[in-house]
Amino acid sequence: MVANPRTSQPQTATPDPAYSDPTVGAPAWPETDWERLEAATSALSAPFAVVDLPAFRANADDLVRRAAGKPIRVASKSVRCRALLRAVLETDGFAGILAYTLPEAVWLAEEFPDVVVGYPTADRAALRALADHPLAATRVTLMVDSVDQLDLIDDAVGLARPPLRICLDLDASLRLAGGRVHLGVRRSPVHSVAQATALARAVIDRPGFTLVGVMSYEAQVAGLGDAPDEPDEGAGPLGKAARASALARARVVRRMQARSMAELARRRAAVVAAVRALAAPAGHDGLEFVNGGGTGSVHWTTAEPAVTEIAAGSGLYGPTLFDRYQAFTPAPAALFALPVVRRPAPGIVTAAGGGWIASGPPGPDRVPRPVHPAGLRLVGTEGAGEVQTPLRGPAADDLRLGDRVWFRHAKAGELCEHVNLLHLVEADGSVRAVPTYRGEGQAF
Repeated sequence: MVANPRTSQPQTATPDPAYSDPTVGAPAWPETDWERLEAATSALSAPFAVVDLPAFRANADDLVRRAAGKPIRVASKSVRCRALLRAVLETDGFAGILAYTLPEAVWLAEEFPDVVVGYPTADRAALRALADHPLAATRVTLMVDSVDQLDLIDDAVGLARPPLRICLDLDASLRLAGGRVHLGVRRSPVHSVAQATALARAVIDRPGFTLVGVMSYEAQVAGLGDAPDEPDEGAGPLGKAARASALARARVVRRMQARSMAELARRRAAVVAAVRALAAPAGHDGLEFVNGGGTGSVHWTTAEPAVTEIAAGSGLYGPTLFDRYQAFTPAPAALFALPVVRRPAPGIVTAAGGGWIASGPPGPDRVPRPVHPAGLRLVGTEGAGEVQTPLRGPAADDLRLGDRVWFRHAKAGELCEHVNLLHLVEADGSVRAVPTYRGEGQAF
């Protein structure tokens, strides 16, 4: 395994400081073996969810390939299953967890030795649990982006506590026109070198805190596909116009992403250098890690010398939102099956449940996609419903009551909020069930 990068020195970057070509050595994914999945799950009553382990492992290997030697900190919100977190962290190239809440991090720290909370917390009970848990306090790193958050921590747990590990969250958005144009998500207010060093100084000067890391998440690259779905060329003039519009948008996205990553590489390097210079003389051992990236930007971020580790998780399951990237395509590893319960009309069947809508801006890309049998689509007037999901298409007339329709979710870990178990299917067709967070009684 790649060792946890708790070191004051960044790791070696790839030769090009701005970009690592992810297409070099990229694998070609085989089609999903539906016969194997159907046979392995024949005794199960739908709805249920599966993880196709050969696809899952291949996705893990491809993330490691794109990371080009830097360790990957797995984003737990994109997995939400401890058994699969264990499996990933046993894979050469992965080290550490990026959690999404502090209660989750404290829970995971009972087993895993290195857990960074990816977001600031206002959970006072969880802060007290962390401060009262000597082992967790050494294993969990808190995220901050303001002095107010330090005040909240001090107010919640006081100073009679073990030192708490702190990571600074650097805003990775691209700001243009003097800050009037903001491209990226609204996260940290810490954008400039001056703002980062001021916050670092505040952490260093306070008793009870140890500054150990810097993080930044370039959502406008990692979470935004640069190869949107293209309409069917055979759809006539309107289809051709829509295709031209999609291609033009993709070109704009690619130019924005290249400009954003170039700007961020310069700014992130300057911030890391300045924070290291502050931290080391103050006895904070420099920085143990500098985290960046996401599934969609691994090949960009790993080339930055200042970055010591990459964050990724969604690419393990391969949800539909990651079908829209030019440089890579994860294999569909996480799927769920719904039973057919109605045949309301020729060419239409109705599946039970299925309204497992992904978070984010509402739109067609946030709904689950029927993928097997091929040729089924959602009905526009109903979509994916809480209690029923009508499906239209040529395959509908061949489906009987009780047959399954297989879907892919739009986002990775959110699938696990709907099921207690994931059924892990091996290449030989053997299957075993493991609990999700929900199945272990945990909701974060």
